[in-house]
Amino acid sequence: MSNFENTLAYAQQLDTQDELKAYRHKFHHPVINGKETVYFTGNSLGLQPKTTKEYINTELTDWANWGVEGHFHAKNPWMPYHHALLPKIARIVGAKPHEVTVMNSLTVNLHLLMVTFYRPTQHRYKIIMEGAAFCSDHYAMQSQVKHHGFTPEDAIIYLEPRNGEHTLRTEDILQTIEDAGEELALVMIGGVNYYTGQLFDMKTITEKAHIAGAKVGFDLAHAAGNAELHLHYWKVDFATWCSYKYLNSSPGGVSGIYIHEHHVENTELPRFAGWWGYEQANRFEMKRQFKPMKTADAWQLSNVPVLLLAAHNASLDIFDEVGIPALRKKSDLLTAYLEFLIEDVNARCENSPLEIITPKNPKDRAAQISILTDERGKSIFDALTQANIIVDWREPNVIRLAPVPLYNSFEDVFKFGKVLGQVLI
Repeated sequence: MSNFENTLAYAQQLDTQDELKAYRHKFHHPVINGKETVYFTGNSLGLQPKTTKEYINTELTDWANWGVEGHFHAKNPWMPYHHALLPKIARIVGAKPHEVTVMNSLTVNLHLLMVTFYRPTQHRYKIIMEGAAFCSDHYAMQSQVKHHGFTPEDAIIYLEPRNGEHTLRTEDILQTIEDAGEELALVMIGGVNYYTGQLFDMKTITEKAHIAGAKVGFDLAHAAGNAELHLHYWKVDFATWCSYKYLNSSPGGVSGIYIHEHHVENTELPRFAGWWGYEQANRFEMKRQFKPMKTADAWQLSNVPVLLLAAHNASLDIFDEVGIPALRKKSDLLTAYLEFLIEDVNARCENSPLEIITPKNPKDRAAQISILTDERGKSIFDALTQANIIVDWREPNVIRLAPVPLYNSFEDVFKFGKVLGQVLI
């Protein structure tokens, strides 16, 4: 919008018009030193829904009252507990319910999925990933190629921006895939880059990689609950994500996975197996030979952590009420307003210290703005923190902000801009 205004009255007007404004009050907002914070770190840890305690307490009460019998007689029997979550998760990532499940943590799941989808040969063994991927993804890829007898220096192709740019161009990603050709085994990148906030064209990348004969996986840690996803329609082979960022499902909360239905129906695929992935109807016969289900549940190893799932379910019910399209509509406006305020403050500085490195086109980003700073960056971050503005610092000199549409307001964004101006001008 070209008619944004840097005034409190204007921000409050936008909040009045916000169709999702009531959802802000469904979350606990941290109070530090007796003052409520302005919270922009939902891309690291989402706020707690006020219903979370009720959801967990229900399971604690049934554990107290039923003991082991709670697996069958709890209000929400634990044996099939996770089944109720799958349709909700499927709607968030654009999948079919049998293509998703909840289990483990993100990097554990990434390794388990690569057992199936990274099957290198002497001639097809290379992996394409972002040079600026989150460090855990680097460690996973490096250890996987070493496990198969290759060296990271030879097997991993890193995607880097062009000189003077901060984000990757889609055409450069596609050209890298084409150049790798028949040596390419896997494309494994983030749906949204954690550092810059760039949202990738997952559909186009997937199509190009499949033409090259490679499998495609995405780390959706910063995309699930944040971007509009259509994993099944895009024919993505696999994906995994955490639930504690935009999905607001407790610190270290349970992870999720997606596997395209044409893979889940193939019981011959290699995988690491555990008893909870065994054919459900006959699981308790305790047979020696593994017989996988024809759903993503076949990749489960152990029974589900019910208390973590209860926290997850509290947030998923909110997402199910709102829907991703409505979230994205507000997110686009909220993020654009944040961008406007940062640029307005920067324009009024004698020595402009800020550069937004997140793409300006809304289709190439979600609820994140990353600011590259000069040598004053850490002092700017510290001043924001002292003013109860909670943002994220990433070495060496980036401040990340996540204006989350479920619980951030336009007045929150204005308050940030006001403090930023006081610090810089």
